Amino acid sequence: MSTACKPENLPNLRDGKPGRLQRGGGHSVIDKASHTEQHAASFNTTPHERPHVTDDREHWNRKYSGDDEFNLPEDPIPELARRIDTLPEGRALDVATGTGRNAIYLAERGYSVEAVDISDEALKRARRRANKREVDVNWHRVDLTDPEYDLETDAYDVITVSFFAALDLLPTLKEALAPGGVLVYDHHLRSSDPIEIGPSNDRHCYRSNDLLRACLDLTVLAYEERCREVNGGTAAVATLVARNSTGGAQSYPNLQDTR
Repeated sequence: MSTACKPENLPNLRDGKPGRLQRGGGHSVIDKASHTEQHAASFNTTPHERPHVTDDREHWNRKYSGDDEFNLPEDPIPELARRIDTLPEGRALDVATGTGRNAIYLAERGYSVEAVDISDEALKRARRRANKREVDVNWHRVDLTDPEYDLETDAYDVITVSFFAALDLLPTLKEALAPGGVLVYDHHLRSSDPIEIGPSNDRHCYRSNDLLRACLDLTVLAYEERCREVNGGTAAVATLVARNSTGGAQSYPNLQDTR
């Protein structure tokens, strides 16, 4: 594993198109937001259908609407950008999308993208960014920890998660991967190094190999724990790339090492 701390270079982007997200029972998720009438026709529910606001939703709405120092990276997960030409095409799901860094990137690369977040304010910012970039993403205000909602199974060719502690949700995310689909996951690590970027409480960070152990039922194409620059500061990050495939003899991507 590398421990070098450095920023990453990202490739160019291209145009994308919209997609669809479902919940259990064949209905669409709530509090959806869409850019076009074509998007709106994909859903069976209306905004603000959910009767209560969770503490997490309130917390993140305050962060995104009132904290001037709270800024997220605008570029996608570096390993996603590095591997984009080796990933299967089709549908993509961006979990805890925030301001849409991965979702917008994937849409610009031609994916049909659904993006979910618990925060209404985050999704407002994400939609503004997508409009400026002239790409379509299906944005969903969803709390994925709510047991009422199920992701479509065997549905997504790419699933991205960045800086969201979701080990308990990984079984559901793995079931949502299409055969051959790839999970790309970035999250903060507990570290003894001086860290400038990351949660103030270690309980929101993974321990060494937590993410790796949770995905050993997938084909792990890459796993790394290291320091790197995130938003102008040093962060300790675990990065996993894993494919929904099995077998002792498999095909593997031939990557140019651009780091």
